[in-house]
Amino acid sequence: MLDACAELVDEVGYEGLTTTLLAERAEVAIGSVYQFFPDKRAIVQALTLRTMESYLQRLDERFASNDLTHWWDGVDAAIDEYITMHRTVPGFRTLHFGDVVDLHLLDEQRDNNGVIADQLARVLTERFGLTDVPELQFHLEIAVEGADALIQLAFRRRQEGDDRVLVEAKALIREYLYRQVDARGGVDRPVDVGQPA
Repeated sequence: MLDACAELVDEVGYEGLTTTLLAERAEVAIGSVYQFFPDKRAIVQALTLRTMESYLQRLDERFASNDLTHWWDGVDAAIDEYITMHRTVPGFRTLHFGDVVDLHLLDEQRDNNGVIADQLARVLTERFGLTDVPELQFHLEIAVEGADALIQLAFRRRQEGDDRVLVEAKALIREYLYRQVDARGGVDRPVDVGQPA
């Protein structure tokens, strides 16, 4: 049912989604839908949560690899995975981690992008030894919000994402974080970002 929901939100949007459409697409009885979900909002929340968990798992896998040598490689990996999921995962582009139905899907106290920023801060401090975690979390939250908005712009301009906007988004986020992190840690300046994933 969640796979059917993902397809439908891309086709008809959240407003156009109905439990009847979902049951038809999933080839199940409408009663089966209501057995698991009280309404379409609950279905979309479950889909969004599944997508978020997939994103965080992809990040863990990328950070576990040995091809990330500097903290900005980790930031690039986070942006690249987000772009890749926009391009390849049904429903991802439409839902934006719950913007449509629940900005506090992952944590009642923080919005979803704040939770992502916290996860990035944790991984960057563990993997690259960055310090001053509260400040890092704040700057990563600004960066995540900025990247999210620019990536959404890229996918509004072109269905597959406007590469010019995506390259600029990565450059902007890198430069912003470089200025913030370098002021505290004396790290090397990141190199040009090149093409998006």
